[in-house]
Amino acid sequence: MRIAMLSWESLYSIKVGGVAPHVSEISEALARRGHEVHIFTRRGDYESYDKINGVHYQRSDVDSSGDVLAQMDRMCDALYDRFNAVQKIFGNFDVVHGHDWHPVLALTRIKQDYRLPFLLTMHSTEWGRNGNNFGYGISQEISHREWLGCFEASKVIVTTRRMQDELLWIYNLPPDKTSIIPNGIMLGKMKRGVDAGRVKERYGIHPLAPMVLFCGRMSIQKGPDLLVEAIPRVLLNRSDVCFIFMGEGGMRADCERRARELGVEKSCRFLGYTSSAEKQELVNACDLMCVPSRNEPFGVVVLEAWDACKPVVATEAVSIIKNFEDGLLAYVQPESIAWCINRLLCNPGEMKELARAGCSRIDSEFSWDIIAKKTEDVYEQALEQSL
Repeated sequence: MRIAMLSWESLYSIKVGGVAPHVSEISEALARRGHEVHIFTRRGDYESYDKINGVHYQRSDVDSSGDVLAQMDRMCDALYDRFNAVQKIFGNFDVVHGHDWHPVLALTRIKQDYRLPFLLTMHSTEWGRNGNNFGYGISQEISHREWLGCFEASKVIVTTRRMQDELLWIYNLPPDKTSIIPNGIMLGKMKRGVDAGRVKERYGIHPLAPMVLFCGRMSIQKGPDLLVEAIPRVLLNRSDVCFIFMGEGGMRADCERRARELGVEKSCRFLGYTSSAEKQELVNACDLMCVPSRNEPFGVVVLEAWDACKPVVATEAVSIIKNFEDGLLAYVQPESIAWCINRLLCNPGEMKELARAGCSRIDSEFSWDIIAKKTEDVYEQALEQSL
């Protein structure tokens, strides 16, 4: 098949969050299966065209002024124009596959003008990003585009049943229109041999002190504030634990302020945005990963922790973890999060068992080659429906 993949981010253009590795890595896996894959995305600091790891990158310049809606309007126009031009050079596409709400206006124009149905992967919803609340203003229009994309798509792919249920409830999406295909990771992507003690020392942490890592957007959806509130209860159990908050977002200042109010600021490090190399180093140096999300469509950081053979404490919003088998699941409450962290810090053997169990699932459930085959099957279903 000749596949057009539309996304506002990728690993080799503008990279924003978790959609970027998903788009690039699933495209590479599809290319390994013999398909011709073109990623249509924003240009950033790259050339307008590249072929990387078997995947064609078709990049367009997009003016970054104005709010996110104005930017995405311009991006959709640019991606549509690029799609027209690329078809004239490479030939007609068989499948069009978009990711999240950002390229929806381009997807619907392609469907209308070329009678070419599209698939849509929904990685999250605006409702979920707002902490399980409906927003106002721009949020309402983003939600509308999510609904429009789901309505117009031939098939909607989600990464978990929890995300499927969310779409059914919010947008009244028919269950038979959705397919559940998990996110993935390349085995060994995060695993590195590091001197954990030396890494900790660089952040002013004693080399033998436990380090708990939060990695994600500092937003209400990801719940960094819940982890901050849990810290005093953890320090009562063990006073030398240190918490690393890696990520940027609107809640960072509030979390730093709350840490000072609770008197735990000396046990916290708020790093803001970090490079991929620094993230990799910290994941391998930490003693456990904490994912305190209020809403979590998938939780790729869990896969990253498992790949580095690290144990995970998460909230019940993270549905890929099997509680007490390959991680611990807390209620969405600081007290429960603290209880889980304390349990593991007091039981090093259990930490190792959970980490090993999680790591063993990567190759059998979350490899990109398995996920690419499942995605290919959904493409074929969509093509059969369009005949």
